[in-house]
Amino acid sequence: MNGLERKWNVESSNSAKNAINPIRRIVDKGGFKPNPNKPTISLSIGDPCVFGNLNILDYANDLLIENIKSNKFNGYPPSTGYEFAREAVAKYVETPTSKLTSKDIVIASGASGAIELAIGVLLNEGDNILVPKPGFPLYECTSKTKFINVKHYNLLEKQEFKVDLEHLKSLIDDKTKAILVNNPSNPCGIVYSKQHLLDIIEVAKQYCLPIIADEIYCDLTFGEHKFYPMASLTDKVPILSIGGIAKRFLVPGWRLGWVAIHDRDNIFLDGKVIEGLVSLSQVILGSNSLVQSILPKLLDPQNTQVQEWCSTITKTLESHSKLTVDMLSKAHGLKPVHSSGTMYQMIEIDCSKYEDIADDNEFVGKLLEEQSVFLLQGTVFSLPNFFRIVFCAPIDKLTEAYQRMIEFCEAHKKK
Repeated sequence: MNGLERKWNVESSNSAKNAINPIRRIVDKGGFKPNPNKPTISLSIGDPCVFGNLNILDYANDLLIENIKSNKFNGYPPSTGYEFAREAVAKYVETPTSKLTSKDIVIASGASGAIELAIGVLLNEGDNILVPKPGFPLYECTSKTKFINVKHYNLLEKQEFKVDLEHLKSLIDDKTKAILVNNPSNPCGIVYSKQHLLDIIEVAKQYCLPIIADEIYCDLTFGEHKFYPMASLTDKVPILSIGGIAKRFLVPGWRLGWVAIHDRDNIFLDGKVIEGLVSLSQVILGSNSLVQSILPKLLDPQNTQVQEWCSTITKTLESHSKLTVDMLSKAHGLKPVHSSGTMYQMIEIDCSKYEDIADDNEFVGKLLEEQSVFLLQGTVFSLPNFFRIVFCAPIDKLTEAYQRMIEFCEAHKKK
């Protein structure tokens, strides 16, 4: 090389440097140490399997074992998923006003993989996407690895975390290419009304922007709160809806999600969005073949065994949410937000009530160090002076954790 000595020049890519998922960073690495004299109770991560009390029904496991033994699903599936699996998803997510076929479904590696496909197909480097604040950090993490700019539209915490529509509109410019809506909401645990969804859709229609609808928690709603698929409410705005089996069937590790393509007036077709989704799916060759193999029976709405089990799980989570509100309403300085779905509860902290706690980061850190209860601070979701609880643990564990939190609040109460 012209007499010059070659030197090693190896470093992480800019894409990798942008891949910061604050939830995983806290959960995987942590910055605080629990009290060694008390067993840790972790209510931090949205994995319903942590404590072993919530498990998929045996029927699904038996189907999977049967298909493993058949040796029919050991090879590569098509990158978009087996046609019979996509057909099952299409029937599962379609609505009377938004009919789908297998060609409208792309199966992905979990809902997070589906989100990556949806963002990747609609936006280029330098474009921007509108995402909720507070919201799930993965939206921003995924976008930044693709050098896509993120703009956060506000959710109104005093109005059941509804979208601030005026603020949403103020963020739109000629580089805005999509609006991402999360309903039911992580971390807020809120289910939007039909009218509010129509109001959001009207903004998308006015500015000719497609919607990415993250609806992974669509089956986990409580009481009278009803979920409305966004695609069922419009015949003008094209929508990519995100779903999967992780939450409803308590199997996040099975890694199966999907993008459902709800085109309108061939907007996606003419823009080669559908073709683009197929191309992007070919990068990692789709989702797990064995899990796909059981979808026709697992997602069959006429399968009463599955439907009854799902109903039981939802009622269990609703009872856990009620316990959370009942107990933590008694904690000095805490104000639970009523959850209308999902597996999450947001709790507001009034730091002025405490002697030595300045913010949510300090609250969560000291709680772990003193009481060995592990929560996620609201700052992770861009909602300071709140924290999020995942209420999937058994009732006895939740009760113990909440009692420790009540004691913690009393210990730090302003004298």
